[in-house]
Amino acid sequence: MARSRRKSKGKKINPTLFVFCEGDTEETYINMLKSLFRLSSIQIHPKIGGNNITEKYIQNYKKDKPTHDKDIDYLMYDLDVPEIVDRLNKIANCTLLLSNPCIELWFLLHYKNHKANNDGAYFCKELKNRNKTYKKGVIDKKLKEKLTTKIDDAIKRAKSLDESKNPSSTIYKLLEKLDELKK
Repeated sequence: MARSRRKSKGKKINPTLFVFCEGDTEETYINMLKSLFRLSSIQIHPKIGGNNITEKYIQNYKKDKPTHDKDIDYLMYDLDVPEIVDRLNKIANCTLLLSNPCIELWFLLHYKNHKANNDGAYFCKELKNRNKTYKKGVIDKKLKEKLTTKIDDAIKRAKSLDESKNPSSTIYKLLEKLDELKK
């Protein structure tokens, strides 16, 4: 059973955001957000779960960590593997941060609006056209600048997409929560 945080009187308890993700690119992005938002009372714990993510996996990860009722679990996954949606939907009390087909779509939405159905290779190529040094799992200085200065544009563009179709991304939900907690 997980330990509980000690509750102090009169202090506001901020949640811990547990982000379970599929790969290195997602983890690198989450770590970039941690340094960008610098919310000392909020901890983001990225954990690569791969396609083996289950409710038991999440419980085991959090077992030795201090937890609170306000904590939020996020699952950040690409929808390029069709059966992953069913697995993620079976996990209770998690907010899904899904990109269809991949996280590179979310990155591309910081550059431009995109509404056409494409595969992951297309989005990687599009990012390379805008940033010659783009490589999965790495956020270089040029990409970081775009990902930090064009957040509002990307959120607006992502919200205009149909969540159930390709292309779509709900990563904006995490950014909206971070912004809310920062205020």
